[in-house]
Amino acid sequence: GREARAIGAALAAGDVGAARRQLPHLCGRDPEALDEQQIARAVVESVAENTSDAVVGALVWGAVAGVPGLAGFRAVNTLDAMVGHKSPRLRRFGWAAARLDDVAGFPGSRLTAALAVAAGPDPRGAWRVLRRDAGRHPSPNAGPVEAAFAGALGVRLGGTLAYAGRTEHRPVLGGGNRPVTPADIERAVRLSRRVGALALLVCAGSRLAYDTLRRAGTHGRPPGAGKGGA
Repeated sequence: GREARAIGAALAAGDVGAARRQLPHLCGRDPEALDEQQIARAVVESVAENTSDAVVGALVWGAVAGVPGLAGFRAVNTLDAMVGHKSPRLRRFGWAAARLDDVAGFPGSRLTAALAVAAGPDPRGAWRVLRRDAGRHPSPNAGPVEAAFAGALGVRLGGTLAYAGRTEHRPVLGGGNRPVTPADIERAVRLSRRVGALALLVCAGSRLAYDTLRRAGTHGRPPGAGKGGA
């Protein structure tokens, strides 16, 4: 949120150069060829994806397996960010990290998308775009998250991207919505914060309920149950 707001402030001040210099702090795209609208779109997409990867997914695995689960998920996600690219140099080396991240990120991305629909300013629009466009994204986890954010904010995400000299043409998410503007960065950050807070409640509440039921089941066993014997 802090990095996104810094870029948004630079764009609001008309300093596209400063926004380009700041963008690599948030995502790995090549900023030099991006105009104001494209920078704003990159920021909103990164806020959406990082909400899942850095917040909700970590909370989910923390609820499942405690601190080791949380740290393990972040390690997998960071490894994917470092080497899980489709570049000629890393294609054969990074595929395992990318596929492992797809598996680990599945539950967090679905919870993020669901909470973005529920917490956004346009739940019906978010649900419509999520259902229609999520599967069009090349990433099985970024697709639902970015589609839900696009629908919730009423903006259009996706399109042409540039990563370190490599160009990708991705499908548009939220086609028919308006293009992203710098003002949407603040809206995306606020939605991300709401989703994170709800995810904390869901994950903590689920873990507390599970522990309570497990203790109740253990206390309700008759003496000697589960110890074997004739």
